[in-house]
Amino acid sequence: MFGRIGQSAVRHPWLTIVAWIIAAVALMSLAPQLKPTGDQADFLPSHYESVQVGEVQKRAFPQQEQPASIAVFQRGDKAALTPEDRQDLRKVVAGLDGAKLKKVKQISTDEQSVSADGKLALAAVMATTKDPYDADLMASVEELREIAVPLLKSTELTMGVTGQTATGVDTMKSSGNTDAMIMMATMVLIVVLLLAIFRSPLIAFLPLLIISLVFMVANGLIATVSDLGGLKTDASISSILIVVLFGVGTDYLLFLLFRYREHLRSGQEPKQAMADAVGKVGETIASAAGAVIVAFLALLLSTLGMFRAMGPALAIAVAVTLLAALTLVPAVFSLLGAKAFWPSKAWRKQPQHRISERVGALTGRRPGLVAAASGGLLAVLAIGALGFNPVFDTGSSLPKELESVKAMEDLQHSFPSGQTDPVWIVVRSEDGGKLDPAALEAYGKELAALDGVGSAPPAVLAPAGDVAQLSVLIDHRPTGDAAIDLVAGPLRDLAHDKAPDGTEALVGGTSAVLADVQHAVNRDYTLVFPAAGLAIMIILGLLLRSVVAPWYLMLAVGLGFGATLGSTVWLFQDVRGESGLLFTLPVILYLFVVAIGTDYNILMIARLREEIRRGSSPAEATARAVVSTASTITAAAVILAGTFGVLLLAENTMLQQMGFAVAFGILLTAFVMAMLLVPALTALFGRRAWWPGGRADAARAEENGPDGPDAADGSADQRRPADVTG
Repeated sequence: MFGRIGQSAVRHPWLTIVAWIIAAVALMSLAPQLKPTGDQADFLPSHYESVQVGEVQKRAFPQQEQPASIAVFQRGDKAALTPEDRQDLRKVVAGLDGAKLKKVKQISTDEQSVSADGKLALAAVMATTKDPYDADLMASVEELREIAVPLLKSTELTMGVTGQTATGVDTMKSSGNTDAMIMMATMVLIVVLLLAIFRSPLIAFLPLLIISLVFMVANGLIATVSDLGGLKTDASISSILIVVLFGVGTDYLLFLLFRYREHLRSGQEPKQAMADAVGKVGETIASAAGAVIVAFLALLLSTLGMFRAMGPALAIAVAVTLLAALTLVPAVFSLLGAKAFWPSKAWRKQPQHRISERVGALTGRRPGLVAAASGGLLAVLAIGALGFNPVFDTGSSLPKELESVKAMEDLQHSFPSGQTDPVWIVVRSEDGGKLDPAALEAYGKELAALDGVGSAPPAVLAPAGDVAQLSVLIDHRPTGDAAIDLVAGPLRDLAHDKAPDGTEALVGGTSAVLADVQHAVNRDYTLVFPAAGLAIMIILGLLLRSVVAPWYLMLAVGLGFGATLGSTVWLFQDVRGESGLLFTLPVILYLFVVAIGTDYNILMIARLREEIRRGSSPAEATARAVVSTASTITAAAVILAGTFGVLLLAENTMLQQMGFAVAFGILLTAFVMAMLLVPALTALFGRRAWWPGGRADAARAEENGPDGPDAADGSADQRRPADVTG
């Protein structure tokens, strides 16, 4: 089938290229735009308590408002505010309010906004939108900071703005233009590596044009499917889409080009060489893409809305990349023929890869030793994963010199840490009757007495009298581990147990949302990962016609995942002394290290099967497969790892964690798992690795022999490992 697809693409190259261009232009022109969203209801299912609190508040307190940001005022010398300072404060706040900033309803302060020690005063920035990350509102917060500079000039006061919107502004600033940085770094890596490998400017730059075209098609298709199918994919998918398309696209392109070069070296005509290359590696590319697609689709089983939307979107992107690898790439290179390698003539000669030859020979000769060493290394690194501590406080990763971070630290010295973001406790009557104010007052006192709670102001009754809410201020940063633990355990337990008779209490707010997210993530780990692993095993079984090989391949993948997470824990938690790692890191590793990294295992195992079918012994097949795939795996892994490694340059520690983890994980997958552990285990199992399909392969190999029809496939002399290099 793949041979026929390749033949069609090389026979009708212009038709294929024009069809892709038309599809890209049409989708980019007609597809709707992906928009950002910050709706928590899209993030967690409605059965979670924190989401229910939000729904009750909307119905019972429709006029309720919370400040989008808070301006923190203090003297430059940190002393207590004088009467003159307070008068200056009111003038500054009036000036800010008079600026009539877009999406800002009011900026105000009062005597209750002064801290007990008299050193700090707060001004609430109220918004006309409930989305704290609204683009106009964020721009207004930036403008507010600029307007304040001349107003403060003649006073002894300083001002810092913190809260959700201000933190969002600073987060975007600290991250910088991450998408552009990733795109540029990826392009440079692709060009430099392809130039080094092929010594041809055409081959170095053509992939950028091809993948850019694929990106246009994929992005338009995702937006269209999201609009028609109700998927809640938003604009935040773009940055991760860049990495997926360039990483996966370059992998598949390299898989194809290395085999194409092999066939050209054997004397085939370019068009036939490309068609045969598609026929030979098409199944491998399709299987690799299938494994990635099902892994992404497994995210549909996630509880979290962000992952449920991300999974199908990335699956669509990989499917489009697969189609391009089997049609667009062959069409483009069939037009160029051998000129694609201009001006280099080195491609005509068989390169000598002495290191891969030695590694392949050692693995084939001493598979037990290599398996023990590589598997042992991964197992030792995986021990570190036992110390993984998920952190939900993404704000703690921001650079300490940012204004919102400094202002929050100052605020926490004089006010309860939860001042800007209280825990909301909603009490509602079970029979619809009116609530007892005396019982609510006693209830609030019990909550305020809990260790970790700063204060619990009197309950506010809804107009109907059947619902009340309490804004509980806790002593911990709302997004920190201590706040999440307090809300998920003691505070929620107390709120539920001590609720007045005949009422139901629900706990919400940011800390409660994160507590529910933590529960959802733990649930996803036990469902999504096994489901994806089973689906990948089925694909591997179909590719290899074996029920044995998929088991040790998935064991190797599990070891690689554990080793990557463990290494990241050791570096960031133990060496750098950070409190924990980004809570989504295991899912990110699952997406990029397990799903995409499995491509290298599939390439290796498919080549091993090919060598076995030619009649090679397990040891010979191992040596030849390692040599044949070493260049492809090395180039593809370095490009993908380098793409993520750029994130280490970011100031945000969460981005640094993600960059290191994925880059190191890809390198482990490529150089330890795919090139050492997998071929060593395959050699140890011998022909049993291919059961029950191995019997048919053995019969075929006996009929063909090592120099039979299958050997004459344009791959070069299979008896000499040095001559089958990619």
